Amino acid sequence: MITSTAWKDKKYAVLGLARSGRATVEALLTAGADVLVWDDRAEARAPFSGRCAIGDPLEADLTGYAGVVVSPGVPLNTHPIKPHADSFGAPVIGDVELFAQARAELPPHKIVGITGTNGKSTTTALVHHILQEAGVPTTMGGNIGLPILEQEPLPEGGVYVLELSSYQIDLTYSLDCDVAVLLNITPDHLDRYDGDFAKYAASKSRLLAMQRRGQNSIARFTDARVLGQFAEGTIASILEDVLKNRGVEPSGQADWPSLQGPHNLENAAAAIEVCDILGLAGPQIRAGLESYRGLPHRMERVAEISGVAYVNDSKGTNTAASAPALAAFDNIHWIVGGLAKEPGLGECEAELGHVKAAYTIGKAGPDFAALLQPHVPVEQCETLDRAVAAAAAKAEAGDTVLLSPACASFDQYADFEKRGEHFRALVEGLT
Repeated sequence: MITSTAWKDKKYAVLGLARSGRATVEALLTAGADVLVWDDRAEARAPFSGRCAIGDPLEADLTGYAGVVVSPGVPLNTHPIKPHADSFGAPVIGDVELFAQARAELPPHKIVGITGTNGKSTTTALVHHILQEAGVPTTMGGNIGLPILEQEPLPEGGVYVLELSSYQIDLTYSLDCDVAVLLNITPDHLDRYDGDFAKYAASKSRLLAMQRRGQNSIARFTDARVLGQFAEGTIASILEDVLKNRGVEPSGQADWPSLQGPHNLENAAAAIEVCDILGLAGPQIRAGLESYRGLPHRMERVAEISGVAYVNDSKGTNTAASAPALAAFDNIHWIVGGLAKEPGLGECEAELGHVKAAYTIGKAGPDFAALLQPHVPVEQCETLDRAVAAAAAKAEAGDTVLLSPACASFDQYADFEKRGEHFRALVEGLT
């Protein structure tokens, strides 16, 4: 567990007692803080009965509170907790901000912060893997893995690799990353930013703005232009220039089996630059790229049956995320649809030459069918089980059946993981 003496005898409220909320409460209590906790679910509150105060912060006098810690899932633009806390001068923060406050008491270490609309999880896991394979003490946290405060502090020389969503950055004010990475910015989650892409982009850029002079920033040139500048005094790397500057040939991607497609070449470039900045040698980085086996639901090769590859890219929840998956293969039987985040085919339209046939599912299925029918054969399948069966019946050796829905899952599944797990189970049922 990561704690800080800076929290001792201070008052905090924690709203939401899912895993990160529970970890936050435990860390604060261990540090000697005075904690008020709340969750709408009685069963979530029960473990803290008798250990700390229980009550809704929206009904509490928050005068003198050092922070109101909320889940990143709380929409700050619409939830009443923000104006309520503001009226008492209490900052609304997240567990990553508490981690930033605890850094001074941790053994000497470095932090890599990674954000962007797409590719965050893969790049975070890849950096962590390369460091781990090179023998560097490291852990993942933030929007991936265990809650950061639940983890044990790393020994001296360790590297914390944090995946950070815009929601987490919105709740963070003092995280000074040794290396901050902005992979890309495309419209997403705009309901949290009043439909304003500029607000969303500004949220992402705050990861760079929190850095001190002399730290390292990595971003695409196009996104750096959108944001105006890197943080003043940081050492800036442009993502598009990484491979040539580090002596890596793009053709080397053929040796990275779990990093196929143009999007993964960008993810790999970011990881290469991060690890170079952290002092790893070229052979160590290459060995990590070659041994990396990927994350579930992100270009995950589930099986090969009768020469047909089945790939689970359920994490492709918008068109910008699915387009690179389409670009990575030929002769694709594309399973697409769900709860659309934006109208149209977006960036996927440019990759339709790779698609042999499409199978639509979910609420957006009819819209995708209408858009795709002028370009490729389409079957309106409505559900994933029908789509997998139809694609398997038509696919030939050398083809790829790709689930990359370009949509959220919530019309039919609890989350993209459940959708990907269902796809995996359906494919396993074909054997």
